[in-house]
Amino acid sequence: MKRFGALLISIILLMNTLFCMKVYAEPEDNQMNITSTSAVLIEGSTGSIIYEKNKDEKLKPASITKIMTLLLIFEALDGGKIKLADEVSVSEHAASMGGSQVYLEPYEIQTVETMIKCISIASANDASVAMAELIAGSEEEFVARMNARAKELGMLNTNFINCCGLDEDNHYSSAYDVALMSRELIAKHPEVSNYSTVWMDTIIHTTKKGQSEFGLTNTNKLIKHYNGITGLKTGSTSLAKYCLSATAKREGMDLIAVIMAAPETKIRFNEASRLLDYGFANCSIYSDDNKGLQIIPIPVKKGVADKINYRVNDEFSYLCLKNTNPADITKEAAIYENVTAPVKENDKVGEITYKLSGKKIGTVDVVAAESVDKAKYKDYFIKALKKLLL
Repeated sequence: MKRFGALLISIILLMNTLFCMKVYAEPEDNQMNITSTSAVLIEGSTGSIIYEKNKDEKLKPASITKIMTLLLIFEALDGGKIKLADEVSVSEHAASMGGSQVYLEPYEIQTVETMIKCISIASANDASVAMAELIAGSEEEFVARMNARAKELGMLNTNFINCCGLDEDNHYSSAYDVALMSRELIAKHPEVSNYSTVWMDTIIHTTKKGQSEFGLTNTNKLIKHYNGITGLKTGSTSLAKYCLSATAKREGMDLIAVIMAAPETKIRFNEASRLLDYGFANCSIYSDDNKGLQIIPIPVKKGVADKINYRVNDEFSYLCLKNTNPADITKEAAIYENVTAPVKENDKVGEITYKLSGKKIGTVDVVAAESVDKAKYKDYFIKALKKLLL
């Protein structure tokens, strides 16, 4: 009888697992009708995969390589290593780049911001290499940093040989890896959209020959008509075919659709639009910043202070599909009864657990809001003296 009961429980658990898999299953290929070699759709705040087709296949990424180039540029800006107004001198090597370019001349000087425009709008290979040399001293060193950053982001199927996406042996990425670096760029540096959503602009070449105006035109046609589009980057070569990382935001939800090796340029835009449409129609984001968390100070043992406050640094996000009711999500806070000094700010002092229909879906840490040093004999004496005086 006990064996029968255990077997029954196992069957129930298996059925529940299969049900959950069905609830969170992605759309079938024949439903989405994606003809490109590889594609993926993810949600930005959670990183959840909504749709995938050959997401880890290693393919030539063409100019969507520049997403990583832009990420390192914006990280250098954030780190104070460069400024938008800084001048960039174009080397002979940078000026010699073929493919998509803005025809920078050797020793021509442009600002960092102009170079970002050239990369984001016109997909300029020459501007990409010039910025790589500015930040890292050489394109080779910059590419090494690109690969190191890719590993940090968990991009397991990527290897960069150059910073602009020209076809070279052993230069490859995957749709999912492109989505990961797109997510990092658009989430941490949303100001990139100020450049990637510009349809047309101009720059001024200033050389020994004088000044001349050069027009920039964006190749991402989605920025002209897709609701909520925030970027991000196109790419195409004869070997890579047509690639696209399309990012869009509506009602607080960021979606990233990556298309690789589409047979025609129109197909990459149509299929990316279809993926984004599916995501916005069938998904929503539950988010909680815990700003209303009730704070009851935690007792501190052996500390210079008797109590410590706490906070939640990270916002919790969960991707809800169409048949998921956010109202069914509950949360429960578990705070430590006490802590022992020394305590550093941001040390974990508890956690908040989120559940959907009773099933755990995630946690966020509750952390110390300040530091408390370990008490010394002098501190104990002062505490005792204060009690005596009171």
